[in-house]
Amino acid sequence: VQLQASGGGLVQAGGSLRLSCAASGGTISSYNMAWFRQIPGKERKFVATITWGGSRPYYADSVKGRFTISRDNAKNMVYLQMNSLKPEDTAVYYCAADYRGVADLDSMLEYDYWGQGTLVTVSS
Repeated sequence: VQLQASGGGLVQAGGSLRLSCAASGGTISSYNMAWFRQIPGKERKFVATITWGGSRPYYADSVKGRFTISRDNAKNMVYLQMNSLKPEDTAVYYCAADYRGVADLDSMLEYDYWGQGTLVTVSS
């Protein structure tokens, strides 16, 4: 599976952005799909994931109530709607896919495929 993230950009604090992740080379219906983010020089951190069975979402505490992850299996797409953005949300955002995992969905090690990243910059 190849993943392509897009939708990043520059936004003021309090604003919104919607990230998209397009998958090709296979269907995402059997994959947990996640977003991680990384500040240069720091480790990549979990943001949100949505399960392959039941489409249940899980979020990092830092984004809960502000971000919404969703998926459209028919279009092979995953989205991250980001509202009430804060300067500390500034990072490169990566989408990732995990084949039918059932545990540790907030761990980078669980994910088999990664997109190239899209930069989100939130100005204060």
